[in-house]
Amino acid sequence: MRIATWNINGVKAREGALKQFLKEHQPDILCLQEIKTVDEGFPAAEIEGLGYNVATHGQKSWNGVAILSKMPADEITRGLPGDDTDEQSRLIEGVFSVEGGAIRVCNIYLPNGNPVDSEKFPYKLRWMERLIAFVEERLEFEEPFILLGDFNLIPAPIDAHDPDAWWGDALFRPESLEKFRALANLGLTDALRAVTDEPAYTFWDFQAGAWRRNAGIRIDHLMLSPQAADRLENVTVHKDVRGWDKPSDHVPVEGEFTF
Repeated sequence: MRIATWNINGVKAREGALKQFLKEHQPDILCLQEIKTVDEGFPAAEIEGLGYNVATHGQKSWNGVAILSKMPADEITRGLPGDDTDEQSRLIEGVFSVEGGAIRVCNIYLPNGNPVDSEKFPYKLRWMERLIAFVEERLEFEEPFILLGDFNLIPAPIDAHDPDAWWGDALFRPESLEKFRALANLGLTDALRAVTDEPAYTFWDFQAGAWRRNAGIRIDHLMLSPQAADRLENVTVHKDVRGWDKPSDHVPVEGEFTF
């Protein structure tokens, strides 16, 4: 089974690229972030015509997440609990039946947090605290659990072409990394780092020729429960997608599992 994540940076602008990726790579589950549309605006009929079930948690103009799956979901959960005043659409989770049981796939678009001297950074940290509590509860099920998406976090210097240039940014500063370590220390495995210790980037800024210079960062991750990590076979960063027409600033990251 192949399970992928992709910050598409606007599904309406990149519908063609989305369809192309689904046709060429045929992931069993594809999780999207930043769909930037309400649920009714998502091109569900077109995607369903390609053989996928569609579940969305949209938001007008900003944020928004979706799960596209070849199999119907047994359950869908929308929104991160812990703050009834939070109206941002940043989490959707699906449970899917597989041979021998079920897998739980949680798709997140973690807040960016910039600028750090604004309310956006404390919101990022509070959101991560809620996420840690949410994941801790999920891990009690002792089932294959995959937390994936755009984390807006650079885990280590190897994950940035120029780490010094990013240090102090909300994506790469002590407070953010402390929360990320707390999340990982619940027992999650970074899927890419489980299969390679080589640099691999998933985001290149549209500005300053970052793509041409390969001046990227890795902020799109698959984090696995022990039961999911045991099933991991490989991870692919689909860097070629950045060269397609109307590319996103992110590329898909896909895990291959023996489910």
